[in-house]
Amino acid sequence: MSTSTGDKPRDSKPTVIKKYANRRLYNTATSSYVTLDDLAKLIKEGGEFVVHDAKTGEDLTRSVLTQIIVEQEQKGGQNLLPINFLRQLISFYGDSMQFLVPGYLEQAMLAFARNQEQMRTNLRATFGMFPFGQFEEMGKQNIALFERALKMLSSSYQGEAKPAAEPPPEPEDPRLKRLEAQIDALRHQLDALGKKGG
Repeated sequence: MSTSTGDKPRDSKPTVIKKYANRRLYNTATSSYVTLDDLAKLIKEGGEFVVHDAKTGEDLTRSVLTQIIVEQEQKGGQNLLPINFLRQLISFYGDSMQFLVPGYLEQAMLAFARNQEQMRTNLRATFGMFPFGQFEEMGKQNIALFERALKMLSSSYQGEAKPAAEPPPEPEDPRLKRLEAQIDALRHQLDALGKKGG
């Protein structure tokens, strides 16, 4: 029987989870067995955890986090990872430039999280006065640009074994210009609304 993982302060040490041979997960902080859903809830509440094999002590955190993502993706209507993105990601395994991908993805997600938090704060301050449709459109454009960046990274290094002159730089994508303009416009709107509210 699983139990709730409970709230966890962000500045405390990660909760230690032990994984047993029968695949059961044991939360050492609450002295109870937990499920992948419990661990997903812990993350959403701002908590952190590490997973160790109960017998060998091997760090299994990455594989458990991956299992959580797979489980979440299988739930109806909760897909976050576009199919083209998954294909691109798979194509990087074993590629000579594979080492660049983790850092790139981590920085992209950190920037996205910062922007999302700022948007949430501004929406809370001006609830009911902001065009939500623009956020949805921005999200779609962000995903499209993110996928395009991965494709560019992939194609840039596919022919690296053949020394050749560098290709001419691609013209700047007009969608990027539009997105930057929209973000600036939204920022100005938020500033104006914030001043009115103050």
